[in-house]
Amino acid sequence: MQMFTKILQSLLLTLLLSSHVIAKKDDAVSIDHIALATLMIYDGKYEKAHEELDIVNQKSPTFDAAKYYTVLGVLYSKEGKTKEAIQAYREAIEATKIKEFKAPKVEIQEKYLFSIGSHEKEKSRQPEFNPKKKRQEKLEQLYMYLASEYHKIKDYKNTVKSLDNAGEKGKNRAELFTLRAECYYKTKAYDSAIKALSTGMKLFPKSSTVLLKQKFYYLADFGLYQSAIKTAKEYMQQVNSSPKEYIALAQMLLEANQIDSAVEILEDAKLKFPKNAKLSFLLGHLYLKKDMKFTTANLFEESSYFDKKYLKDAVEMNRRVGQTTHALYLNTHNIDKVEKLKQKIALYLDAQEFRKIIGLKKALLRYKMLDDDNLRYALAYSYYMAGDYKNAEKELKHISNSELFNKATIIRKNIEKCTNNSLECL
Repeated sequence: MQMFTKILQSLLLTLLLSSHVIAKKDDAVSIDHIALATLMIYDGKYEKAHEELDIVNQKSPTFDAAKYYTVLGVLYSKEGKTKEAIQAYREAIEATKIKEFKAPKVEIQEKYLFSIGSHEKEKSRQPEFNPKKKRQEKLEQLYMYLASEYHKIKDYKNTVKSLDNAGEKGKNRAELFTLRAECYYKTKAYDSAIKALSTGMKLFPKSSTVLLKQKFYYLADFGLYQSAIKTAKEYMQQVNSSPKEYIALAQMLLEANQIDSAVEILEDAKLKFPKNAKLSFLLGHLYLKKDMKFTTANLFEESSYFDKKYLKDAVEMNRRVGQTTHALYLNTHNIDKVEKLKQKIALYLDAQEFRKIIGLKKALLRYKMLDDDNLRYALAYSYYMAGDYKNAEKELKHISNSELFNKATIIRKNIEKCTNNSLECL
């Protein structure tokens, strides 16, 4: 709407410059109330503008209906009275169609001695007045104002119709094609929306990026994902896109359950930005959705080379795929002591290295990690599996979590069986 606001402001300035507040006719002074109203609008004095327009004698032979209704339309538009503005502009259009356009009077300055004989030459330099062209220019401008008002009330069909009626003015900027496309889209004329954007791209190749982006969103919304991807790639080549834009595109495709297409986009992005950690990490998540866990583990590890915050995920993924030794190696690079210890315990549990977990007790106490019932239970379980029932019981007593407490009860019963009959634990 900012575009239409600028147009409206230029209209006011045009009206001000082309009007004379005081006009002389037959040596009598007459007040141009339309011009005064224009000044009032420009100053934001809308009530005063109405008062001036009310004074205008519409029955006068010199009454300029085209100008009157144009100013009235601008006034209503400024006041937010859209329907009234539409009616006024339509009246202005009809009046302009039958208005007689006359060549402006050219004031010829008095000629002095040395300019005698050059009068004819100067007269011939005056541009030829073309009333047809003048009428067309006025009508095109009025249709542009009309399009703006129709758009305000979401009358999309009449917005497009007015833009078409505006002739060259209705298609002299790329933004007008995005507006056309939006109107077609809102009225479910999807083919016309795409055609409008394609036309805009041909006419304004330097402004095609905005049109391409809008075209992509429409194609994706229509479910035409391959066409959407092609358009997106074209857009990204033109604007020299950042990883963020590739990620946003992939996420949009993912929301539409187009996992393979999202993978394709991120693979392209990864080739362009090989050191971007987030790209590798997100690509890993997509491969995980495709149940390609080893690929995910490799991509998570790769992302951790460039950003250590992804190291935890790399360790965990390698643990899940059974690469415990490699996971332990990656774990040694973790600078977060608490997180490093937690993961080490999880890895030792997977490898059934219970005595190694017991060996970490001092470290767990040092970092006050046994306040976490899960870690306390892991330690108690390790004592139990190592046959140290006394220490296992000692750790189990501190557990308060209800779920873990139930598990601890089972271990206690097993310990009791083992204590009473060692054959039970063979």
